[in-house]
Amino acid sequence: MRRSIARSIPLVAIAMLIGFAHPALAGPFFLSTGSPDGLIGTLSRPASLAGIQTETADDFILSQPTRINSATFTGLIPTGTPLSSSTQVEIEFYHVFPGDSDVGRTSGPPTFSTPQVPTRVNSPGDVEIGAATRDSAAGSLTFIASLINPTFTVANTVANGIHPIPGQFTGGEGPTTGEEVLISVTFTVPVDLPADHYFFRPEALLSSGNFLWLSAPKPPGATDLQSWTRNDNLAPDWLRIGTDITHQGPFNAAFSLTGTVPAPSTLLLLAFGITGISAYGVGRRTTLVSQSRIGVMEVERFGAPVVRREEEGEVTADR
Repeated sequence: MRRSIARSIPLVAIAMLIGFAHPALAGPFFLSTGSPDGLIGTLSRPASLAGIQTETADDFILSQPTRINSATFTGLIPTGTPLSSSTQVEIEFYHVFPGDSDVGRTSGPPTFSTPQVPTRVNSPGDVEIGAATRDSAAGSLTFIASLINPTFTVANTVANGIHPIPGQFTGGEGPTTGEEVLISVTFTVPVDLPADHYFFRPEALLSSGNFLWLSAPKPPGATDLQSWTRNDNLAPDWLRIGTDITHQGPFNAAFSLTGTVPAPSTLLLLAFGITGISAYGVGRRTTLVSQSRIGVMEVERFGAPVVRREEEGEVTADR
């Protein structure tokens, strides 16, 4: 009987690589921008009978490949509006400009302005990451609305005052009071994203009134970007809510993301798997030979010929 010792090595490696994808080997991921700060509420609503689509987006960074299973975002709904009035939620993710964008329609560096906006630097891209979009209307997410505070006031709002230059500055539309609600989203199809800098864009549709996404304190770190907004009239461009529209801020938005990342043990298994494959490439000619009658065995190492001794004294070489 003759078999290869080395042929078992890639089987071990494959088993380890399979283990890389096993849920038990995934570590937890959680990101939160914190609680609302009461500075501003901005409209984020899909197109409907209530009006054209209006989007607000805020950024986050992933330092390694991440599977996002759920999200939350906090907003303001009109006082007396039942939670059941939340009829649809859609979540999109964007690369940071110039990702997924037509740079040719801008002025180029340093401002990348367009006829509609003063700059696209650090904005979301022109279009979303299509494979990462999740929508309750399509069944790719479920959501629950929960009341946090029956009375919550913001110092300013942006809902309808989103205009191209030179009319981009409006100062905002003033303070308002409503009910603070938390929208908790579960992705029935998880969102897998590689390490990169992204924008998170949630929308909520109410059967009556508007959902205003609430701002949150700016997190520490120079890499954090401010919130941007646009409506269908401004798209594919975006405006900075603080710098361009209100001359306040800059603002961030209240949201969280939960999921999994590869655990350190998983990465170690991957390294072992790669080592096993390498060993197979170097020592693949190592062969175990079993003598059929007297059980004499010798193992070739790193290319030396195997010598098989038969009982009658015959000697053969096998390379």
